[in-house]
Amino acid sequence: MLPRLAYLGVSNAFAMLRLLPMPDRDKDAEILALRHQITVLERQLGKDKVRFTPSDRAFLAALLHRLPLHVLRRLRLLVRPDTVLRWHRTLIARRHA
Repeated sequence: MLPRLAYLGVSNAFAMLRLLPMPDRDKDAEILALRHQITVLERQLGKDKVRFTPSDRAFLAALLHRLPLHVLRRLRLLVRPDTVLRWHRTLIARRHA
């Protein structure tokens, strides 16, 4: 799990570096495209639940836990914002256990 988490962290760091020279309009278009893809996936899944690996949960929790709750509730996520916050609490509890 730890190597996968490290890989996700490094690959997403490079993805963020790619965003620095992009104009805001291009970033907004990419965000809208990603949101649309999430909507399509949710529609195709129907009632089936999405399964996240532990490293995916840890990455999402680390990425999103700093956002205020009202902002987190406006995001288009495959899981509820409360679930992301619970993942973060679990991650911290394991780290300090």
